[in-house]
Amino acid sequence: MPVKREEDSCSTQLIDGNGEFNAKGLDNFTSTVKLTRCGLSYAVVAIMGPQSSGKSTLLNHLFYTNFREMDAFRGRSQTTKGIWIAKAIGIEPLTIVMDLEGTDGRERGEDDTTFEKQSALFALAVADVVLINMWCHDIGREQAANKPLLKTVFQVMMRLFSPRKTTLLFVIRDKTKTPLEYLEPILREDIQKIWDGVRKPQAHKDTPLSEFFNVEVTALPSYEEKEEQFKNQVAQLRQQFFHSISPGGLAGDRRGVVPASGFSYSAQQIWKVIKENKDLDLPAHKVMVATVRCEEIANEKFGSLMINEDWRALEHEVHEDAVRNFGRRLSSILDDFLSEYDAESVFFEENVRSLKRQQFLSKALQLVHPAFISQLGHLRDKSLEAFKTQLEQSLRRGEAFAASVRKCADSTIIEFDKGCSDAAVRHANWDASKVRDKLHRDIEAHASSVRNDKLSNLKATYEKQITAALAEPIESLFEVGGSDTWASIRKLLKRETDVAISCFSPALSGFELDQDTFDRMMQNLKDYARSVVEKKAREEAGKVLMRMKDRFNTVFSHDSDSMPRLWTGKEDIKSITKESRSESLKLLSVVAAIRLDEKPDRIESILFSRLLEGTFSIRDRDRGDSGDPLASSSWEEVSRENTLLTPVQCKSLWRQFMAETEYTVTQAISAQEAYRQSNNLLPPAWAIMAMIILGFNEFMLLLRNPLYLLVLFVVYLLGKALWVQMNIPGEFRNGILVGLISISSRFLPTVADLLRRLAAEAQGNPAPEASRTTHHVASQSFRSQVNSPNPVSSSVSSSSNISTENDFEYMSPQLTHRRVTQMEQEESS
Repeated sequence: MPVKREEDSCSTQLIDGNGEFNAKGLDNFTSTVKLTRCGLSYAVVAIMGPQSSGKSTLLNHLFYTNFREMDAFRGRSQTTKGIWIAKAIGIEPLTIVMDLEGTDGRERGEDDTTFEKQSALFALAVADVVLINMWCHDIGREQAANKPLLKTVFQVMMRLFSPRKTTLLFVIRDKTKTPLEYLEPILREDIQKIWDGVRKPQAHKDTPLSEFFNVEVTALPSYEEKEEQFKNQVAQLRQQFFHSISPGGLAGDRRGVVPASGFSYSAQQIWKVIKENKDLDLPAHKVMVATVRCEEIANEKFGSLMINEDWRALEHEVHEDAVRNFGRRLSSILDDFLSEYDAESVFFEENVRSLKRQQFLSKALQLVHPAFISQLGHLRDKSLEAFKTQLEQSLRRGEAFAASVRKCADSTIIEFDKGCSDAAVRHANWDASKVRDKLHRDIEAHASSVRNDKLSNLKATYEKQITAALAEPIESLFEVGGSDTWASIRKLLKRETDVAISCFSPALSGFELDQDTFDRMMQNLKDYARSVVEKKAREEAGKVLMRMKDRFNTVFSHDSDSMPRLWTGKEDIKSITKESRSESLKLLSVVAAIRLDEKPDRIESILFSRLLEGTFSIRDRDRGDSGDPLASSSWEEVSRENTLLTPVQCKSLWRQFMAETEYTVTQAISAQEAYRQSNNLLPPAWAIMAMIILGFNEFMLLLRNPLYLLVLFVVYLLGKALWVQMNIPGEFRNGILVGLISISSRFLPTVADLLRRLAAEAQGNPAPEASRTTHHVASQSFRSQVNSPNPVSSSVSSSSNISTENDFEYMSPQLTHRRVTQMEQEESS
């Protein structure tokens, strides 16, 4: 037994006697010996040979393992069942030792060779070095025990579709005195004969043995008879397993080696294929193992990436706002995980490793792509806000709109492109053109919105200017309503439109509009100016009846000097009425249609001929004439769009106008008649003759006694003074009863006041109160003439005042003189 070592070889049964694979035990073994860290720096050594040939003893002394050995005192029997593995102690690189169940055992019987073939095929597929343990005295014998073993090895090797090159180390046990140099040629010759006698597939019919195996031969003395010598030579053989994977070493051919991290899975799959009695394609198996392991590594790294703190922190930051150096930080995280994947998968098949690496990278990029999109979204939002701010500041400085948009847009796109470069991930060729195009569209949309607002404000400003320049002057022109009204309106419209266009055109130049848009805006401004005129015309048409009545009253109640008329009986009311109606009809003809196109029309002549010159009168209002041009709903020369008042409407308005102004004419006629009657002081001739005849006696009495004449004259003067002083007509305006009561209450005080003033006049000291009273009466009479609002009442009052003035001629000269002087002063004031 070898000397005990501090390190345990971890002996584990890999496959039991029934062919069941111990996957869990193998995983524990690889974890304990830290096999997964070795990469390709490990070797597998297997031993096969006849039962009870000392295989386990050799392995225990050669690799310091602790496989179970046969007890010689109990006789030869099966010691190792199935396949066991252990770690070689003290050998670099890490070496796994496999102890196979012996062949040609009586326990399984002569015909039960299935497990022998399966275990031999497993050893050849897994191990780098296979030790063939054989007795020295069997060399050269035709039916020796080594022949079935070698035949089995070579037969199962043919089942490997594309086997790797394995080292066969023949260990000759219990060497005799015959030198090894004589035994080795005989052994090699026997091996070649066995190889040549094995039936091979067509593909390997002429393949030499050296393509499949490196054959090495060594010999050891008997362990039982020469133990010390056996141990010494085993120690020398042990040295050959140090650095066995180096070029020229026992396991130097590494073409088919499986990376250490895939050893457990590979061994399990190889045994599964062998158990199913299938041909074992080692390259395909190698690809399968690489696929499984690389996928496991990639999944492990992807899971680690998902919970990585750096990635989670970056994802949270980019969710809130744009992250500085986003691309560099994300690329660094991906580089770390790719490096870990490469380190763990470096020894697997390169094509498979690269494919799984690309798949892992694709999944990782798919995981982080939303963060990249969020970063671009934040960059787009910030760029758009920056554009809005820059454009607003540029416009505040008074720069042209189109130039400002270009400058701000170019600088914004440059900054966005820099942000995209900063966000780019080295491992992906992600295209930011869609986000960039979206930013372009957003910029154009905002610029278009601002442009529309600016143009709308500019348009509103000039429309307001046009409205202010046209509205009041046009209203004034319509109030005048002369024959040249529309000519003046057209002239005003053209002048103000030209002024607005001359200012509006330079203001639009900064927007760099296309010619069609520019022309359309110019035309819209002109159309707006025209619409202002049309709107005011329609407003005037709506209140034309009121305008006509005002015009009629103004012309009818005032003379050519704009002074109020006094209906004294000398005025020609008929001609004045006709003139007033003519002026009102002119106003109607002006607002009947819009005449901005300077097209001639017959509206005025039709209205005058039909309404003013007698062909139509207000008494015919209920009669219709089929040939009447005013019985139509349109004017011949005027379009419907330019018609404000149809002929029928004009006719209806004229009827209403005539009806509402007829009372004014009637009042004027009544005032004129009242004036005539108030100034006709003489009675009729027959009355005068009757008075002469009947009053002859009284007349003669007065002639004989002149004192009666003086008394009558004084009574007349006193009565006239009382009439004026008490304002008798004014007292009766509120009713006869009220007037009588007022006169009776004031009669005596008034008489006493008159007598007092007459006495003062006789003494040469005029009473100031009397003077003021006289002045008050005179001025009140004058104001009643000037300020009377009603023509009839004005006429009546005027007649009364005139009579009063005439009557005052019979008062004292001094009183009369003062009254006239005061009246002149009142008029001048």
